[in-house]
Amino acid sequence: MRILLALLFAMIAGPAMAQLSTSPGEVMRGAVNNFIRPAMTDFGAKADVLSSAVSQLCTTPSEANLSAVDAAFGDTGTAFGRIEAIRVGPIMDENRAERLLFWPDRKGIALKQVQAILSSKDESATNPATLKDKSVAVQGLTALEFVLYGTGFETLQTADGAFRCRYGSAIAQSVAGVADELVTAWNAEDGIALHLMKPDATFTDFRTPIEAQEELVGILSHGIEAVRDTRLNPFLAKGDVGAKPKLALFWRSGLTVPMIRANVDGLQSLFALSGISGGVPNDKADLPASITAEFSKADAALDLVTDPVDAAVADPAQAQALADVVTATQQLGVLIGEQLSSALGLSVGFSSLDGD
Repeated sequence: MRILLALLFAMIAGPAMAQLSTSPGEVMRGAVNNFIRPAMTDFGAKADVLSSAVSQLCTTPSEANLSAVDAAFGDTGTAFGRIEAIRVGPIMDENRAERLLFWPDRKGIALKQVQAILSSKDESATNPATLKDKSVAVQGLTALEFVLYGTGFETLQTADGAFRCRYGSAIAQSVAGVADELVTAWNAEDGIALHLMKPDATFTDFRTPIEAQEELVGILSHGIEAVRDTRLNPFLAKGDVGAKPKLALFWRSGLTVPMIRANVDGLQSLFALSGISGGVPNDKADLPASITAEFSKADAALDLVTDPVDAAVADPAQAQALADVVTATQQLGVLIGEQLSSALGLSVGFSSLDGD
């Protein structure tokens, strides 16, 4: 994937950049067909594997089956991380975004509610149909992470963890079900994909190609903002206040940095594969190269973070690398949210993070 992205970035940032001219319609077709649909399909496939793996663990508890679940959880989490910024269309209906990942969770609601279910052995939480009626905090990837990696997880290798496993299986089935709904919705001929690629005055969401392209730039801009404000800043040291790694997403599973990388890689891919750079006017022809350079800086910094988050923040070099990712996201926020939107004559609205 990285080699492909490097080739794409070289193409969009080359000397011919000033001569390119891509229409908003072409950009949206590129975004939907080259990135969003394939990435949604990948997430759906990975979630199905996770659901099957947890089911197998419940049927035959063992260290080997728990290891298979561990791998599938990482694959599913990062597959979702690549599309997490696509907060438009079906993921915003029926609380799907929160049912997949209840985060940020500043008050620790998910932990308390998941622990309560495990303590009381509430059987209604072991059926996806009745689990759906409960709090969104107990039916997504954050809840499943505690089941798989939180206090008492080792019982999953034995019969003693039967209830815990059934609950985890219900969560995994729920995640897979939501993922499959997203795949179906994005591949529908008359759904959100059509509205983005072929806006119409009769639509209530995207009436013009410009409105659709504004949504795309908003996804990129707000996605970068979310990486900085919900993934990195909550746990990094600030001034005299030390780092708080247990405020990081997925610190128990060791997926904090892989999820950040997945978020960044997904945004990189969407930027490159949409072809949005082709619509930049000649007098701003250096802007795509500047955006590409900042994405590369974020990638290079993340390459230096090799330890789990608790160890990484205690190591000066890795802590600095994480700080460098923050700096790169700040620059990308300006380059995309301000300069790219201005160059394309767009108006990017407020982020869903505003007001939190």
